[in-house]
This record gives sequence, structure tokens and C-alpha cells, in this order.
Amino acid sequence: MPRYRLFYHFVWATKLRLLLITDANRDAIYNVIGSKVRQANGIVHAINGMPDHVHVVATLPPNIALSRFVNEAKGSSSHLANRLTASASDHSFKWQESYGVLSISEAHLPIVVRYVINQQRHHGPDGKLDARLEEYE
Repeated sequence: MPRYRLFYHFVWATKLRLLLITDANRDAIYNVIGSKVRQANGIVHAINGMPDHVHVVATLPPNIALSRFVNEAKGSSSHLANRLTASASDHSFKWQESYGVLSISEAHLPIVVRYVINQQRHHGPDGKLDARLEEYE
């Protein structure tokens, strides 16, 4: 059995940074993304975000193409979000085409997980990044 220790921090945003991730669809979106990680035989370390973007910290096996994983996670989650909010929104749910991914060391994994879990605090009540917070605390 292969042994690997690969840790990734993914970030992607809604189309035009519209505030499309709401109380009504957030958990479902995060659950679908988490299920895509597990379908790839990966491990979810953290999923969280703000109304206009999502962060995913995950371990994925080396045989998984990261671009394919992101495309599948974005596709499945936007499909579900559109079914949930078909009549409740003026905008269909779409993700931007681009995304970011960083590999992180195992030593930094707890720091990045804490950063993702604390997204709402980092962005503050107005949704903007609170620069006064110490980096990752």
C-alpha cells in the first residue's frame, strides 16, 4: 500500500464574487465538497468560507489530478446550490473558473486548519479581512 502525506489548501470564489453562499445553502455546499474529497479517497481537514468564497484543506492521494478534483467539487456544489435556490435568488450559482491551491507542510497543517475554521473571525462582521488579527494567531 502506498504511503503519502500530501496536504493542500484550496480556495475558490463565486462568479463575480457575488454573495451566493448563504445560510440556506452553505452546509449543503460544504457537504458536497467534502463528499468529493472522500470519493477521491482523501481526508477533509477543514472546509469553511465566506458568502463569496470557500476554503478547503484536504489530503488527496497522488493519483488524483488537483484540477480534476476542483472541477468536480465546483461542478457538484454549484449544481446542488442551483437546485436549492432556484426560486430564491436573482443569480444562478456559479463559481469563478480560476482557483488557488497551495501545498502545505504537515507542521503547518494545524495553523492552516485553524485559519480556515476561523474565516468569519478573520473577515470580521463586515466581511472584510481584519488586518489587525495576528497572522493565523
